[in-house]
Amino acid sequence: MSKLLDKLSEYLAHRKGLLPIIGILLIIVNLAVQFIFPNTPLAYSNIFLHVGLIVAVLGLMLAWAL
Repeated sequence: MSKLLDKLSEYLAHRKGLLPIIGILLIIVNLAVQFIFPNTPLAYSNIFLHVGLIVAVLGLMLAWAL
């Protein structure tokens, strides 16, 4: 687990904007799902919005720390 975390931090240290961009893309996917599939449980749950927000905030915190 320690080696995986070390490799991940080394990878993300050179790509500081990757996680916030992925988070923003997930939020945009959530917006598209709301319009394309409005009456599905996926649209009601807003799962992409919540995951995208968490990924973006964690990405910003990691970028600041690294």
